[in-house]
Amino acid sequence: MMMIMYHVLRTVLYKVWVVSTLTLFSSVVVFWFYGFFTALFVFSIGMTGIMYSAQDLLLYYPNDPPDSRGFVLQPSNFKLPYESIKVVNRDGFKIHMFLIKQGNNSELKPTMIFFHGNAGNMGQRLTNVSGFYHKLDINILMVEYRGYGLSEGTPSEYGLYCDAQAAFDYLIERTDIDPTKIMLFGRSLGGAIAIDLASRLEYRSKIWAVVVENTFTSIPEMAKIILKWRCLLWLPEIFHKNKYYSIKKIVHIMAPTLVVCGSSDALVPPSMAKELYMKCGAACKKLVVMPGGGHDDTWTCRDYYTSIRQFIANVPSLSQNMGPFFDDVRKEPLRSTANRYSIVQTV
Repeated sequence: MMMIMYHVLRTVLYKVWVVSTLTLFSSVVVFWFYGFFTALFVFSIGMTGIMYSAQDLLLYYPNDPPDSRGFVLQPSNFKLPYESIKVVNRDGFKIHMFLIKQGNNSELKPTMIFFHGNAGNMGQRLTNVSGFYHKLDINILMVEYRGYGLSEGTPSEYGLYCDAQAAFDYLIERTDIDPTKIMLFGRSLGGAIAIDLASRLEYRSKIWAVVVENTFTSIPEMAKIILKWRCLLWLPEIFHKNKYYSIKKIVHIMAPTLVVCGSSDALVPPSMAKELYMKCGAACKKLVVMPGGGHDDTWTCRDYYTSIRQFIANVPSLSQNMGPFFDDVRKEPLRSTANRYSIVQTV
C-alpha cells in the first residue's frame, strides 16, 4: 500500500511540479506570516486541488509508449483496406478514425465501432482488429479519442463520450454500411464509453449489439481496489473527477449485450464483469469468461473470436422494429453533414 501511495504521489508531483512548487512555496510564506495551522490549511487545500486536477494524469495514458501521439500504425500494415477519416466533433476538435470495410457487399455486413483502452493509440490494436475483420466478416470503425494518437484535444470523461457520439453520428449517415447493424465494442476504458453511448436515450434504440471486454463498474470502485486507501470508502462522489459509472448506466441498455472477461485479469476483477452482466437491462445478454485471459490479452484466448461470432449470429435484426427510422436515415442527403465531417485520406 505504501508503495502504491508513493508511486501515485511521485507521478502527480512529477507531472504537475510547477503547481506543486507554487503550493509549497505559498505554504511556507503563509507559515512565516500566519503560523503553522493556517499554513497547513493552505497546503491541504492546494494539494486537494492538485490531486483533483491530476486524476486525468492517472487515468489517461496517450503517451504510452512515448511515440504514441506522433506515430499511428496503419491498417495497410496488416493488408486491410481502409479509409483514414477525421471528423469534427461538437467541441470543434478533429477526431481521427479508421474505417475498415469488407471488400464485397460491405453494406450487408455488420459494422463494429471499436473503442480502445486508456493507453497508446488505436493503431496498437490492429492485430486484434485484423482478427475481427477476417474471422467475424464485419466492417470496423476504429475511434481515436481526443488527445490520443492523431486526434486533437485533451482527454476527459465528457470529451470521450462526445467523441463516441460523433463517431456513431458519422457512421450512421454513410450509404455503404448497414445502419441497422451497428455494434459497439469496448475494451477496459473503451467498455465504459460503449456502455455510455448504448445507454443514452437518443442512441440506445439505434444500436444493434454491444460487446464489452474487461471493463469496470466505475472509476471510484477501481480506485478502491487499486489504491486500497481506507479514506476512499467515505470519499464523496464530488471528489472523483472521472466517474464512468457503467454500473448505473448499463441498466438502460436495450441492445443485445455480450460481456467478456479474462479469468486472470489482474487489473479489473472478473467479478466486475459479472456485476455488469447482472445489472444489464438488455433482454438478450450473455457473459463469457475466458480461462487464463489477462487484462490485455484476453483476445488471444482460444475461443475468443468463436464466442463473439456465435453471439453476433444470434442477434436479431434491428430493422424489424426500426424500419421507418432507418428508411429516413437512408433517404437523408449526406450534403447536410459536409461541414461537420471530412475524409482526409482514403486508401
